[in-house]
Order: sequence, then structure tokens, then C-alpha cells
Amino acid sequence: MEPAKADSATTSSNMDLETKSSEDAATIIVHESPAIDIEHMPVADDPRKWSNFRKNFVLFQISFGTMIAGLAATIQTPAVGQMEAELPATAAQISLSLSLFVLLQGGVPLFWSAISEVKGRRFVYIVSMAIYIVGSTVVATSKNIQILIGFRCLQAAGSSAVMSIGAATLADIYDPVERGTKMGIYYIAPLLGPSIGSILGGGLTTAFTWRGPFWFLTIMGGVVFMSFLLFFRETFRHERSLTYQNVLKARLRESKAKDSFAEEKAGRVPPAHDENDLEKHESPIVAPTVVPDIKLGLTDVNPLKPMAVVLSRKYNFFMLSASGLYYAFAFVLVYTTSRSLDTHYHLNPLKIGFVLVAYGVGTIFGSVLGGRWSDYQLSAIKSKGGSVTPEMRLKSTVHGLVIFPLCVVGYAWVIQERVNVAGVCAMLFACGFTSIFVYTSILAYMVDSNVGRSSTAFALNSFFKGTLAFIFEEVAVPMQDGLGDGWMYTIIAFIMGISGLCTAVVMFKGEQWRKEAEEKQLASAD
Repeated sequence: MEPAKADSATTSSNMDLETKSSEDAATIIVHESPAIDIEHMPVADDPRKWSNFRKNFVLFQISFGTMIAGLAATIQTPAVGQMEAELPATAAQISLSLSLFVLLQGGVPLFWSAISEVKGRRFVYIVSMAIYIVGSTVVATSKNIQILIGFRCLQAAGSSAVMSIGAATLADIYDPVERGTKMGIYYIAPLLGPSIGSILGGGLTTAFTWRGPFWFLTIMGGVVFMSFLLFFRETFRHERSLTYQNVLKARLRESKAKDSFAEEKAGRVPPAHDENDLEKHESPIVAPTVVPDIKLGLTDVNPLKPMAVVLSRKYNFFMLSASGLYYAFAFVLVYTTSRSLDTHYHLNPLKIGFVLVAYGVGTIFGSVLGGRWSDYQLSAIKSKGGSVTPEMRLKSTVHGLVIFPLCVVGYAWVIQERVNVAGVCAMLFACGFTSIFVYTSILAYMVDSNVGRSSTAFALNSFFKGTLAFIFEEVAVPMQDGLGDGWMYTIIAFIMGISGLCTAVVMFKGEQWRKEAEEKQLASAD
């Protein structure tokens, strides 16, 4: 990626970078200056200044890719019976294929995030979707359950990138004041996957056997791949990445040390043993320092370090936990509800899919309205001249934090008492609406509070989601069989209440924790 041809830009600490280009090589001139917000550093072809059409097209691309990835997790559910008979496979093996899929879909983004900080978003999208297509193709042609499980894992790894890097792409192109709305629109796509997966899976299985859903995923994966290959315009700018800036600062320190050593060896600067000697010495100071523009490689990026930085901040850990629990709820709700509708309501796969659409419709309304409400709250504060902080966005979630666990309890006993399916649909809609009304603000907060580290934050978000969903699914079925729907969902409602408390704590303590973390980081940099 070419450096920005801007007059000046600054790192998140105290270095001012001026980028110049020549026919021979690009150079970066470094001056000392006060720090400014890395998120608004001048860059060439600033994605935030693109036309609304271009930005909305990017939003559509990543949303469509995310929907396909979401479908892959649940579309096989109606085909389980055929898969067990034809492969052949046990129920435990089929369940393992689902659990491993969601686990890897959450864990692999930790590596995609690091690669995107070096190669950019476009490279990651293209490579990951190619892997997804290969995995889907082999799964569709599998002759035994072992091959199917193995390549379902590959399919999960390929699909995971767009689900995590997508939010970082939105951070690349949208300012904070409009992110809530766009994040709400974006997150409709992965939420639709679990809801319509059963309908699509049921129809495709009926028409083309259990292999039909996987061939559908292969074809759709090819469409997404070609979209990124031909029409996606790179949104990542390394000047706004803390990973790039940290490597750059390290290179500058190395260059400065080498220059000092060379001058000392040449006799132009006497050896200095302490700061007092340097202060007494009156030799001219060479400024500014000029170093070649750097090109990051994978060896420059240690994904563990930025992850440790994100996790070390208390507000991130609380919000990652809350986000993971909300996602785990959505994943388990669809799976356990499908079992209940099959066992107790005796609905076929297609009818089960139509019932679950109620949850999907609820999430759509909750995602759009929750995002807009979050942005409205921020804009109202800003118009009154108030200080806008990322935590202000969380105040829009107060009503949802209280109502959501109550909706889960209501659903618990509606499904337990086997009331009319219309009542089940109504409570599914309520659960979907209230959960995502809160969740969209959580996602937007994680972007706003991790400036320069949004891709790492969302990779960790995917890891938390995948891990907690894996755990929830492994324990949900024994709980459902042993306790029944009523008490199982009541326990889940209690856990969702804990998730809400995590969000409330950050709402009131997050700003203090962020300032403390930033001061500590500046002190360590000095």
C-alpha cells in the first residue's frame, strides 16, 4: 500500500509524520508534536470521504458475505436425518460438526485480523473466501463423516474472516457518529443466517438431498469471492493502524540509535553517560529525522501482543464477555427451539424454519432501530455541546438491558407450556428485537473505544462468541433434556442478566478505565 501523500500526520503518541514521495523512494519526516487522534490522520484516498454510493456498496458487499457465512452454520440442520443415514454418522458426530464449525468460526479470525493489518482487508477477503469455496465443495461431495467434519472446519475457517473483519471495514469508512446505524444494518445479515437457514436447508434438502444445501453454499461463496475480487476497493490505511504506527516507532528508534552511534564513532558527538551530560553538550541537534518508508511483513506482526493489549483493558473484557453471551444465546435459541418444535409440536423442517423467521424479523427491527437510536443519542449530546465519549452510546441500551432477560423468561414458559405456535412466534420476535437492540450498540462501542485496534477487537469478539456458543451448545441439549425448556431458558435468562450487568458497569466505569489505560500506555511509551 502506498503511503499517504499528506502534509502531516501523527501517531497516537507524540510523533508527527510527514510523508513525501519521490521517484526513488518514499520517505517519512518525523517531527515532535502534540498527539492527535489516530483515527483522523490524513491519508491518501480517504475512505471516509468516498461517495455515499461507494460506501454503501462496500456495506452491501460485506453484509452479503457475512450472511452466507451465517447460513453455513445452520443450513445443514434439516438435513441431519439424511446425513446420519447416508454417510453413515451418529447424532454425536453430526453435533460435533456443528460445534466445531462455530468454535473455529470464532477462533480463526484472530489470525485473519493480524494478516489484515499487513496485507489489507481485500487480500483477506479474497483468500478466505477461496478457502471457504474449497471447504464447501468437498463437504458437498463427502463420502464419510470424517471427511465432512474435517472440511466443515476448513469451511468455518474461510467463512470467519468476513464476519470479523467486516466490522473493522465499517470503522475504516464511517465516522463514529454514523457507525451505530451502519453497524445495525450490517449485523442484520449474520442474524438472518440462523433464521432463514432452516427454510433454505429444508427446501434444498427436499429437492436435492442433503448435499443440496452445501452446493448452494459453494455457489454463493463463488458469488461473494468474485464480488471482492472484481469490485471491492481497499479500505484499510496503515496510517490509522496502531500496529503500523508501533512498528514505525520501533524502526525510528533503531534508526536514531544507529545515527547517534555513527556520529559518536566519527568523533562528532562525545560519549554521553547520563542525561546531565547530554544537557550540557551543545552540539547541534539534527532534525528532522528521515527514514525510508516501511513495508510491513507478517514477521512484523505478533497477533498475541495487540490481543493482550485489548484484553488487558477492563472495559474490553467486560464488553467482549457481554457480546459473546448475546451471540451464544442467539445460536442456542435457534438450535434448541428447532428440537422442541420437532419433538413437541411435530412440525416438519420447513415449518420449523418459518417459525424461526419470527426471531429473524425481530433481530432485523432491533438491529436497525437499535443502531439508529444509538446514533440519535450521540448526535443529541453533540448538538448540545456535550462531551461525546464511547460510553455515551451504551446509555441507549438501558431499556433493552432490563427488558431482554424478562423476554427470555417469558419465552421459557411459553415454549414449556406448549402454547399455540403463534405465542411462540411472538416471544421469539420479542427476544430477537430486545437482544439485538442492545447488541448493535455493544458492537459500535467496541469500535469507538478501540481506535486503531478495531480489527483486533473484533477478532477477539469472534473468539469470545465462538467459544461461548460452543460451550452453550454442548450443555444446552443435556439441560433441555434434563430440565425442560422452562428451567433451561430461565437459567439462560439469568446469564443474560449478568451480561447486562457487564454492559452497565462499563457504561459507568468505562471512561475512567479507558483514561487510566491510555495514561499507562503513554507512560510506558516514554
